[in-house]
Amino acid sequence: MLAAALQRLAPGVGPDRLTVGVSRPATLEALSGALQEARHARDLASRGPGPVHVVTGAEVTSHVALLAAVPDEVRRAFAVRVLEPVLDYDARTGAGLRETLQAFLDCSGSWSRAAQQLHLHVNTVRYRIGRVEELTGRNLAELPDRVDVYLALRSL
Repeated sequence: MLAAALQRLAPGVGPDRLTVGVSRPATLEALSGALQEARHARDLASRGPGPVHVVTGAEVTSHVALLAAVPDEVRRAFAVRVLEPVLDYDARTGAGLRETLQAFLDCSGSWSRAAQQLHLHVNTVRYRIGRVEELTGRNLAELPDRVDVYLALRSL
């Protein structure tokens, strides 16, 4: 219904675009997850055709939808269990491990692209990721460990 109603606005949008993301219904405990899902749906809508495009939570098929269905406190507890040593280390030293980890994962594990994105030497990225692995006990060359760390970062 919302998509149909918004389509009627298309002639008035002009050269601009109207993109809307809608999450699935959520409980109060999962509200921030629903917001993440709506943001992701909106990002998908921005890639759609036409001046008006709506994507609903039912159309989102990614980790965002999975995480949105998990209560906030469970997601945060998971994130803390996985990343607490890294977050504590960064708080004590200002080492930037979380930022480096985020860039490394966003760059699909590419040392050089992460280094370029962060304006660091590639050996600095390698050292920091090695430190993350030591602190978390996770091997980021292994897909299951990489997925755990990725989902933990997305759950903070």
